[in-house]
Amino acid sequence: MKYVGLQAQIRRNNQKSFGLLLAFPLLLLALTWAFCFILFYYTQSQYEAPQQEAYLPHTNNMFLEMAPWVIGGVVIWFLIAYFANTQMIAAATSAHSLSRKENMRIYNLVENLCMANGMSMPKINVIEDDSLNAYASGINKKTYTVTLSRGIINRLNDEELEAVIAHELSHIKNRDVRLLIVSIIFVGIFAYLSQIAIRALFYAPRRSNNKNNGGAVVLIVVVLVLALIGSFIARLLRFGISRQREYLADAGAANMTKRPWALASALRKISSDPYIESVTRNDVAQLFIEHPKVKQKGFSLSGMFQTHPPIEKRIQILEQL
Repeated sequence: MKYVGLQAQIRRNNQKSFGLLLAFPLLLLALTWAFCFILFYYTQSQYEAPQQEAYLPHTNNMFLEMAPWVIGGVVIWFLIAYFANTQMIAAATSAHSLSRKENMRIYNLVENLCMANGMSMPKINVIEDDSLNAYASGINKKTYTVTLSRGIINRLNDEELEAVIAHELSHIKNRDVRLLIVSIIFVGIFAYLSQIAIRALFYAPRRSNNKNNGGAVVLIVVVLVLALIGSFIARLLRFGISRQREYLADAGAANMTKRPWALASALRKISSDPYIESVTRNDVAQLFIEHPKVKQKGFSLSGMFQTHPPIEKRIQILEQL
């Protein structure tokens, strides 16, 4: 794959990803309006309930009152998570810094790749786990970090380890990590707001008309469905953002090292044992070169939308380069 072609793919992918990120706040506002409509209907008494044709004006007024608070809370949450994500991710993966004196081999590999590709040196962290995995994180030059498990450091040769590091540096160079972190934050926001919406309906005063008591159950089901739809769409958007980027990072690593077979060999070894015990969150797991959680047996709906493409397919493509 030529470098120019790779750059063109990255630009197109970034444009698509930007469009997907715009969909997150639009989805949030749409679900907020739907929640206002249901909450308004659900909390009116039989004497105060307006005619059906008045539902939309009342819902719109409630939405205009609620939207600034929702947006303000989301912005504050987003800013905190955006600037504290490095510490949060390190804590979620039990990673700590790896000093130059502790492992000159890693620093030499990273520095050589960075100098050859005009990149700034990222921080280097290590996860004390014998399994094989790695990930990149950070939002700018001060926070960019490449994290390696102890197992991948000890069990890969220099060419394989260099290829893995090149893959993670490609994520940084392509600004994948910043985009993925943004998507992780938004998905977390949707999950939390969905819980708030469900609790609000459970504790909200209900219509006093006994004939509508059965409808209350229906409304709760509707809110649950809306929450599930919102979460599903948010995860689907995140899936669309991250999956193709693994292929681009593989191609970027092949271009950096000129040894695609080395990354293919590394991925084959990683696939045998990628399971980092400290990783329990799916949103953090998508940052890794291979999903670090234990694979589920049998059919799984979440497996239909994994953020990582099949590692066997990635190996096959690399071996054809």
